[in-house]
Amino acid sequence: MPELPEVEVSRQGLIPHLSGQRILGAVVRTPKLRQDIPRGLAARITGLRVDAIRRRGKYLLLDCESAAGGGWLLLHLGMSGSLRLVLPATPAQKHDHVDLVFAQTVLRLRDPRRFGALLWHEGGQVESHPMLAALGIEPLSDGFDGDWLYAATRRRRVAIKPLLMDGRLVVGVGNIYAAESLFHAGISPLRAAGRIGRERCRVLAAAIRSTLEAAIAAGGSSVRDYVHSDGGAGCFQLSCTVYDRQGEPCPTCGELIRVIRQAGRSTFYCPRCQR
Repeated sequence: MPELPEVEVSRQGLIPHLSGQRILGAVVRTPKLRQDIPRGLAARITGLRVDAIRRRGKYLLLDCESAAGGGWLLLHLGMSGSLRLVLPATPAQKHDHVDLVFAQTVLRLRDPRRFGALLWHEGGQVESHPMLAALGIEPLSDGFDGDWLYAATRRRRVAIKPLLMDGRLVVGVGNIYAAESLFHAGISPLRAAGRIGRERCRVLAAAIRSTLEAAIAAGGSSVRDYVHSDGGAGCFQLSCTVYDRQGEPCPTCGELIRVIRQAGRSTFYCPRCQR
């Protein structure tokens, strides 16, 4: 699933091509992804200028003249979605569900599993949209640090790994990045969140931030379907220390990496380095 780094890489890749450009039309080939695509979407957005492209958690937010009576397009890539910039004459393939048409390019949403979303929010206050209002803190924001993490995890008996993946607490820290961050912080994914002390929370918060920043610099992780807007692939998965490396020696101590299941997801960790 595309997580915060992949969505941020997509945002950065789209800005030079779409910022300041007007939407000339939209082609909707399927009425529903995870949710219904708004009826009459093409009529609503045609002629609007993309003033900015923001990110909130794993949502891309296209500001379509919201300050002048327009609104926001909300894009979520789901489990298998990707956004591609293609030439206007490029034929659509089987899983290409929506095109946003610009003068020189087309933004094409591809989603084989149809777990993504394309939504419209009228007006300027996009933070009030139901899909955004309950989201947790941004882990790359100034407010996210060890003191915040310590306060947020007090009296929490749940294991720290699934808690980090709870978007109501922290947004965008997916399976790969939670596993890698915990390894770099030396914290077991099985440890109860409320039993992690303040100093170790500071170490973990720093590890989360540095892991996400490294993933963005590497273009994200292309494990299954995710590709950049130009069709290229991310390469962070090639540098993972524990993720998807069960049975291999830990790069720090040589102990074999283990894999367990937590909250329905595979968790990779070193039983010696992570306590």
